Order: sequence, then C-alpha cells, then structure tokens
Amino acid sequence: MGLSDEATARLEDVVALQPTKNAELAERWGMDGGSEVHQYLESELADHYYRDENSLIRATADAATLVGEEPNEDGPRTVRVPALQHRAFGVVADHDERAESVVSVLHKLRDDAADVGGNGGTTDDDDLTADDVRSALRGLERRGVVEVIQRTVPTFRLAVERDAVSIEPIDDE
Repeated sequence: MGLSDEATARLEDVVALQPTKNAELAERWGMDGGSEVHQYLESELADHYYRDENSLIRATADAATLVGEEPNEDGPRTVRVPALQHRAFGVVADHDERAESVVSVLHKLRDDAADVGGNGGTTDDDDLTADDVRSALRGLERRGVVEVIQRTVPTFRLAVERDAVSIEPIDDE
C-alpha cells in the first residue's frame, strides 16, 4: 500500500531536514509537540525512518528514493534547510576563519537584511532572537556543515568549504 499525499509530503520533509528532531518536525507540520510527531512517524512512516546514534531522525535510503532524492556525486553536496538556516549559512564565519558567537551571527543577519531591504531590516529580522539563531546554527551543525568551537561561549564556523555544499531553502508554507 502506498503512502497518502500527506504522508509523502511529510516524508519529503524528513528527507530534506535530516538529521532532524521531533521539535523541528512539529514546527514544520503544525503539531503540538514531539510526542505527536513520534506517534505520526510510528503510525505512518515507520518503514521509512530511523533514529541514529544521537536519536536524530533520518530517512532510510529507500525513503529518499521514494520521494525522488538522489545523491549528487558530481558536484557539491546539496542540503535543504529552513530559510533561517539558509541565511545563517550565508553569513557565518568561513571554515578557515575564527569562529564567531551566536550574537555575532545575529548582527550579521540583521545587517544583511538591512542591506538587501534597504529599510533597516524587516519586522521579522527585528524579532529575530539569539535563540532563533542558535537553533539555526545547531541545525546546520547536525547536518555537518557548521562546527562548534567551544570557548567561553560556543562559537560557530563552517565545517566545510562554502562551495563544497549547496544550501537550498525549503519553501515555508
């Protein structure tokens, strides 16, 4: 028996966001919390996902094929991420630069929005918090494209050369 349209769309999210957490999927799917996500995964996608050694949710290879994801072996690795992670990847310190704090990345994001928008940033950027940026950077870390350098506070920089990976934003619905 095939997957419903909703289950297929949600499996696409798992593939695109992997490795991911219940909370990230709950936010994406408009669910109340991690237990609701877990229940959905077990009832609808049990054969298509697993949890890795860090309890992060990953799609099986068959699941990726089922939703049309194919590995790109000829060029940069492609990673699909939420919009804020996409923006954070664009401004975080390069792999050969000194790692920077969450607050530094937050200021870069706000400055970048001001430069692009020309209006001092958007309301969304004004509402952007250090916790939002930290979460985005940790999401990029889980995907292996950002590393954490522990100092007095955690600092971040790319774990790979910027052109070794193609970061694509997921359309927010």
